[in-house]
Amino acid sequence: MGLAWTNQLSVGNAIIDSEHQVLLNMVNDVERAIRKSDCFALSQAFKLLENWLCIHFANEEKIAQAINFPFDRHKLAQQFSLKELQYMKEELAAKDGLWSERAMEHYSNFLKNWVVDDHIVKFDMLMKSALQKHPYDFLPG
Repeated sequence: MGLAWTNQLSVGNAIIDSEHQVLLNMVNDVERAIRKSDCFALSQAFKLLENWLCIHFANEEKIAQAINFPFDRHKLAQQFSLKELQYMKEELAAKDGLWSERAMEHYSNFLKNWVVDDHIVKFDMLMKSALQKHPYDFLPG
C-alpha cells in the first residue's frame, strides 16, 4: 500500500505541507515502477523525485531562515538524503529492471521510511512550533 497524507504529518505551513503531499505521491510512483520492474518509468520517477527534492529542500530552507529556525542539521540531513537517493537510483538502474523481491522490498521500505519517519517526522516536525507562530499560509518575503 502506498503512502497517504494525514493531518498528523502537517508541520504547520501550507507550502511545506503541500510539497510533502507531492513528495508522498512521487515516492508512490517510484515504488510502483520498482514493483513493475519498469526501468524507463523508474528512471523518470527518480528524475522527477530528485528535481522535486531540490526545490522542496530550498523552499524549506527559505522558510526556516525567515522564521529564524536553526537549519544546519536539517541541511546536512537533506544533503545526505540526496546522496542516498542518487546511490539507490544507480543501484536499481544497474540491475536493468531485474530486481529480486528482497531488493524491491528494501528500496520501497527505505523510501517510505525516509520520507515519513526521517524527513517529515524527525526533521521537519522540529520546525512545527516555530511555524505555528506564523499564519498557516506564511511565505517568506
